[in-house]
Amino acid sequence: MDGYYAFMLVATALVLMMTVPALAMFYGGMARSKSVLNMMMMSYIAAAIVGILYVAVGWSMGWSGDGTLFANPFELFWLDGVATGDYIYVMFQMTFAIITAALISGAVADRMKFSAWVVFVPLWALLVYFPMAHMVFSCTDDSLICGRIGAQDYAGGTAVHINAGVAALVLVLLLGKRIGWPKDQMRPHNLTLTMVGAGLLWFGWYGFNVGSIVFAGETDEENLAQFFAETGRTFANTTLATMAAILGWLLVERLLHGKATSLGAASGIVAGLVAITPAAGAVDIGGAVAIGAIAGAVCAWAVSLKYKLRYDDSLDVVGVHLVGGIVGTVLIGVFSTADGAGGVDGLVHGGGFGSLADQSLGVVVAVVYSGVLTAIIALAVKLTIGLRLDEEDEVNGIDLVAHGESAYDLHSGTSGGGSVLAASTAASTPAKTEGASA
Repeated sequence: MDGYYAFMLVATALVLMMTVPALAMFYGGMARSKSVLNMMMMSYIAAAIVGILYVAVGWSMGWSGDGTLFANPFELFWLDGVATGDYIYVMFQMTFAIITAALISGAVADRMKFSAWVVFVPLWALLVYFPMAHMVFSCTDDSLICGRIGAQDYAGGTAVHINAGVAALVLVLLLGKRIGWPKDQMRPHNLTLTMVGAGLLWFGWYGFNVGSIVFAGETDEENLAQFFAETGRTFANTTLATMAAILGWLLVERLLHGKATSLGAASGIVAGLVAITPAAGAVDIGGAVAIGAIAGAVCAWAVSLKYKLRYDDSLDVVGVHLVGGIVGTVLIGVFSTADGAGGVDGLVHGGGFGSLADQSLGVVVAVVYSGVLTAIIALAVKLTIGLRLDEEDEVNGIDLVAHGESAYDLHSGTSGGGSVLAASTAASTPAKTEGASA
């Protein structure tokens, strides 16, 4: 048992690293130079807000008692009644809540008010993520997706990636397009930062998937053998699906655009990780490679749809997380094996269409629930404090407007931070705060 707790401590730290700094770096590099600090700050502030909120009521809403949508938020209020030895499980699930909220931010780069984000995040966690986590991870007879529908989701294809992807799409539609999009080229400002972030995400994802094993705690030889078999399966599947997704993405990118890009490789990493997340314990190695390759190819095609459908998903959250999450969740019904964690044969293993139907219904529930509740929350924020920067602030850049800083101090002639540039700019122009854009 000591080894298992040590394993969970490492897994929890890895998942927290996925948000800060990995996701912040991945998104920050893809953003424009005038909004990179804000992009990274959206991840950091999500970690602070959601982490505290999770300990207060999130664990109770997700894991105490039974309930179709969520349990009593006050039954385990501030972890009252939770043994300190179980805090590691709370912290592990807390990191999932944090990264799910932070994922949404990439879709709204350059134009969402920081104050609006700070209000949106806790409301979304309370009304959307915590109930969805209960539907999926607290697998009781009454929990909706896992219990009543019976859809498999090993580590968060529905609760994390589809949930965040749908929320991102709703926010994008309510915010509207960035000024100049799609006519103006809005390229990533630092692909080196993005590549490093993608590598750290891949590394941290082993905590995400492998750490999601449920171990009852008995130390007899049979249970330990099962534990090692499942960790080996999820580790291998996570690795191979990601490799296959890189190849799938780059192949489609080459066919469509004539180039295999570093951004495509980084995006392929994330697409493969997203798709294998729900299926990591359910499929064999062949299934993992197939899911990764399919997800990489489909997501590479899907990110181009925003230009045809005219929605401005700044950093491709919809194309990667929503689409990749759907692909991985549905394909469990095709590639799962009875030897896996769910004990269900999918279509290619002779299990028929039953699992495929369950997985598809689970996707529909996640999309509808997240879409409706996110729209209500976002509209409430829009009608009160406002969602979007005004035009002048957006053109000037949200880093300076919201934070009084610049990521790159290119003009001060000193070795100081970006705030030197901000200070010199503020001294020569009238003061303007983000709140004025409401």
